[in-house]
Amino acid sequence: MTKLYLDNPFYSLLLVLMFFTCCNGPNKTQPQEIASEQKTFPDRHPKLIKTQGSHQSANVRCGLQDKAGNLWFGTIGEGVYRYDGKLFTQFTVKDGLNSNLVWSILEDTTGNIWFGTSDGICRYDGKKMTEIPISVTNGSNLFSNTLQNHNPQERNEVFSIIQDKSGIIWFGTTAGVYCCNGKSFTRFLDGDSIINKNGLSLKSVQCMLQDKNGNVWFGSGPMAFEGICLYDGKSLTNFKPKDEGWIRNILEDKKGNIWFGTRHYGACRYDGTTFTYLTEKEGIGNPMLVDKAGNIWFGGGEKLHTIESNGGIWCYDGKSYKNFNTKDGLGNYSVWSIMEDKAGNIWVGTRNNGLYRYDGKTFTSFSE
Repeated sequence: MTKLYLDNPFYSLLLVLMFFTCCNGPNKTQPQEIASEQKTFPDRHPKLIKTQGSHQSANVRCGLQDKAGNLWFGTIGEGVYRYDGKLFTQFTVKDGLNSNLVWSILEDTTGNIWFGTSDGICRYDGKKMTEIPISVTNGSNLFSNTLQNHNPQERNEVFSIIQDKSGIIWFGTTAGVYCCNGKSFTRFLDGDSIINKNGLSLKSVQCMLQDKNGNVWFGSGPMAFEGICLYDGKSLTNFKPKDEGWIRNILEDKKGNIWFGTRHYGACRYDGTTFTYLTEKEGIGNPMLVDKAGNIWFGGGEKLHTIESNGGIWCYDGKSYKNFNTKDGLGNYSVWSIMEDKAGNIWVGTRNNGLYRYDGKTFTSFSE
């Protein structure tokens, strides 16, 4: 009987397959990674649906359009939404995110999507969500499973992410600024050649920008209140116009002016010599977008101690300002993010996780 089985080509093939399966075993996630394979997402909707019970003060914090044309929106409380032009897919902690509070998003030059959350970093490669702990110990690995910061904390929030012209990815976190070369992390201020006469900590960096000349700008947030910090490749310089320590946004316009959104004094422009505050138009808040045409978009002035605002958004074409608010179809919640897609549509994220699209004529709501 045994000889009959061995002479049968079908059973011979079966034995070979069993041998290789037993030797190789199933494909496994690398032990250093904390990964979650993408599941089937049955709940896809034509509008942004809230499923996590987030409060009205939660907001659409950030957004981008990836190389494939998908729009991504990071929220404070509802995780991340991906919009393919027809339907929204929601990613939350059950899908591999390490937190539903997403502060920042970046697509790197290889197409990976990075998320800065209230609990660190996650990376999405199109198939799986991977948690990337920050480690800067000697011989550390990008995928090290041990969180070992110079200032260890239970929660190291990642407020901002940029990729510079050389490909290095920078992360502005609660514990300072970290740089990743694709293999390992370094703490930016650990560089021996950096001149830091003001003793800046660069903690709680809310926003970052690399300008056309290669300079890196940092906007400090609460707890640190270091204002504006500039790194020219050699030294750090500190600016605190009007003694403002909290900077929310940084943009560069087509003329090379740097715009800052401040917590207490609205918008501010730096021409390389002088800081000028936009006091000529009451109600203008933080600068949030420079569109393809060179227009600058601002959030409306934020009312203190309230989540509602009729300030809407403002568009500045270099000569005049135009305001859009509830009369034009926006909701009455304060604005927290503005982005432009490849078609030139302007997307506005507000409190209460509101999302609106402006096509140049009409505002359309994309949230429930």
